[in-house]
Amino acid sequence: MLLRGIIWGYCLLGGIVLAQSKFENVRLERPRKAKYDYAQSEPSIAINLNNPDEMVAGSIVNDFYYSLDGGKSWKSKSLKSKYGVWGDPVLLYDKHGAAYYFHLAQYKGVFIDRIVCQRAEQTGKKFTKGSFPRPNGKKAQDKHWVAYDHQRDRLYLTWTQFDHYGSEEPKDSSVILFSASDDQGQSWSEPVRISKWAGDCIDSDGTVEGAYPTVDRKGNLFVVWSKDGGLYLQQSKDGGNTWLSEERKIQELEAGWDLSVEGISRCNGFPVLIADTSGGKHDGRLYLNWSDQRFGKGNTDVFLSYSDDQGQSWSSVKKVHEDRFGREQFFSSMALDQTTGNLYVLYYDRRNYDDLRTDVYCSYSKDGGSSFTDVRISKSPFIPDASVFMGDYTAISASQGRIRPIWPRMDDKKISLWIAIINKID
Repeated sequence: MLLRGIIWGYCLLGGIVLAQSKFENVRLERPRKAKYDYAQSEPSIAINLNNPDEMVAGSIVNDFYYSLDGGKSWKSKSLKSKYGVWGDPVLLYDKHGAAYYFHLAQYKGVFIDRIVCQRAEQTGKKFTKGSFPRPNGKKAQDKHWVAYDHQRDRLYLTWTQFDHYGSEEPKDSSVILFSASDDQGQSWSEPVRISKWAGDCIDSDGTVEGAYPTVDRKGNLFVVWSKDGGLYLQQSKDGGNTWLSEERKIQELEAGWDLSVEGISRCNGFPVLIADTSGGKHDGRLYLNWSDQRFGKGNTDVFLSYSDDQGQSWSSVKKVHEDRFGREQFFSSMALDQTTGNLYVLYYDRRNYDDLRTDVYCSYSKDGGSSFTDVRISKSPFIPDASVFMGDYTAISASQGRIRPIWPRMDDKKISLWIAIINKID
């Protein structure tokens, strides 16, 4: 793998000569009404399939951003809902050009009791008041991800339900739930449990969490999540009406998903699962990305495996990045440009330093994940402080040759939110 790019200059950092990133970095201004201490962390971003100049993004706890010029400039707002807006934003577009903002909520003081979907007919227009799958009393509904089925025009939502969030009581458990919408998010099917094996409620390795759905061109639906040192796969061939009798373990997680990374208050290695629907050479391939510490604490790495038989078997595990020094790569996210079949993995990276200075890298593959090329996309490193919560993930979206990674950085304990303008990465 080669580090490519136009070199604007050199600086000597930690004994390594490091080329400056060639990509423009754009800061997203914090919404004027954002009062949350950790605003601008845990971002999500999406590109309009019908017009790649239109983009939407979100960050905790209720931040919303949109761009009409390919990400060069952004408007910032605070999202509102009568049900409350309480973080974990997930943004996407449907084939009609409507934008969706999914988030946690606290209605009438009940802690994250539902997951709310708000829809805007066009980028930058007013969002609906919101809809949601049926809540379950005071049980916590947490960490959702969403997939969109272009063939059926259907939304799929998966998440973790906690009997009592943070409880150490053996009687309290966590399970993975699923719901779907066939009317552009106006209403949702009755939530169903798709994990046979429950987890605890501690919000750590023993908890079932990070459920990530994807759908292939044939309408096959797949969901992957983490639990007890493994990644598990569930599958439906009929749009979520029926599922396998139990989930299958498809990968080992050497130290679990709850990772310890110096300078970060908490860090997970949750999986990302994407089906190739590009119509290209690898159409139908499932790409699985995650992080773990199989090479030891203090050496978190970002991995990839893929399946060409609907998850029955998987390729050998591959590190997506180059790192000769055994340093940390963490908080990975992944996107597939369905118009080109190119794959992009975003992550924080400390390969260039022997301290906590942290860069942002993107590794990309144009051959179906067989090989990757690393590119540094941040203009300068930052130093995180574990006393300040920086969120749980980064995000990236790619469409029609536009690649838009988004990430928070921390300077003097202050969080800011950035994207890189990438229209050609090599």
